[in-house]
Amino acid sequence: MDIIVVGLNHRTAPIEIREKLSITDAQLREALIRLKTCQGINEGLILSTCNRVEVCAVVREIQSGFQRIREFFEDHHSGLSPEEWNDSLYLYSSDEAIRHIFRVASSLDSMVIGEPQILGQLKEAFDVAMHQKSTGVILNKVFRKAISVAKRVRTETKIAENAVSISFAAVELAKKIFGQLDGKEALLVGAGEMAELAVRHLADNGVKKVMITTRNFDNAIDLAKRFHGIPLRLEEFPLYMADADILICSTGASHYVITEEHIDKAIQRRKNRPIFLIDISVPRNIDPHVNRIDNVFLYDIDDLQLIVDANLEGRQKEALKAEEIVSEELTVINQWLRSLDVVPTLTALRTKAEEIRRMELNKFFSKLGGLTPEQRETVEGLATSIVNKLLHSPLVALKDEARSKNGAQYVEAARRLFNLDKDPPRHPQHTASEKEDDADPGDEAESK
Repeated sequence: MDIIVVGLNHRTAPIEIREKLSITDAQLREALIRLKTCQGINEGLILSTCNRVEVCAVVREIQSGFQRIREFFEDHHSGLSPEEWNDSLYLYSSDEAIRHIFRVASSLDSMVIGEPQILGQLKEAFDVAMHQKSTGVILNKVFRKAISVAKRVRTETKIAENAVSISFAAVELAKKIFGQLDGKEALLVGAGEMAELAVRHLADNGVKKVMITTRNFDNAIDLAKRFHGIPLRLEEFPLYMADADILICSTGASHYVITEEHIDKAIQRRKNRPIFLIDISVPRNIDPHVNRIDNVFLYDIDDLQLIVDANLEGRQKEALKAEEIVSEELTVINQWLRSLDVVPTLTALRTKAEEIRRMELNKFFSKLGGLTPEQRETVEGLATSIVNKLLHSPLVALKDEARSKNGAQYVEAARRLFNLDKDPPRHPQHTASEKEDDADPGDEAESK
């Protein structure tokens, strides 16, 4: 059995292709059922987000598995020619596939390194797959380990720290100025997308009141409803500037909407309490000379971008540490996977020993009649004890060596020494409900 991943993401395919191949929540359960019916696919999981569509599977043969999943994508969107997306697919198998899964969970493969959403999306995809019984022991183990790896990355690195978006950088700056945002008031002048995001982040961080004004008063009313704020007419906002601890400006005006005089009056009415100004407009809408006023802190989009760039550089450095964690955990899961390879051999060896024991006992009992039930039980116990003692050392050695790089050689040697390949046992198939007996002690249990 091998693990493979087939998919495309924001790096390999444009949004036009990704959205056509995406699998919605409503389609996911039926898609998992179809995936499990594909020949040669034993387990399957589908991860579909705005930035990626991936199928993870346990297959009997790698190349045929790749082909089955290509056909699965083609069937899912019959109106889209395979030539349009086939070159965008990435194909991973074995170590590469598992490493990819770990990196996705840890947000190392995300558009923004360190973003938290992907782990939740991966957990949800895993939950649905388990509920549909499309995963089994192998994928269950790998994805539980992936979740554990992601948590370890966030605990042991600073990959998720510091803002990497303009809107969130503004919030972090506000925290540095005020210490905390609980009870603060904000004024939004204009309705640019980044400004709206900044206000949303501010509200999430404890800002108690948001005043909103735009050129179109109806738009101000709509935005105020979304943020539980107070709409203001554009000509009225200077009267309320003194109430705002944080002012975010993002209009389409070609001139300064907020002047030095505006801020000077506001800071006097505030009795020199600090005011934080964020100008996300291009061209700028707040006169930069306001920075000359005491207790006024003005940042424009270039200032915020410098902070974002510095934080992204910091995340890249932390990502190197995260990659080391992924490599460590990949070694652990590979040891577990190699241990699975020895299971058919252990089973075959026990079965053969039991057959020999039973056959020899039957011969013995047929030649030697007149044994009492107690005597028969004693002889059977002796035979069982001898078999168990003879098998103990080779079984223990096989289990130990199965986790090593040379494990396959030991398995092959055992099969030849004990002549186990006359009727080789099939690899044991597992269901999602089976318990993983060889779980790693370091794995974090995930409540599903």
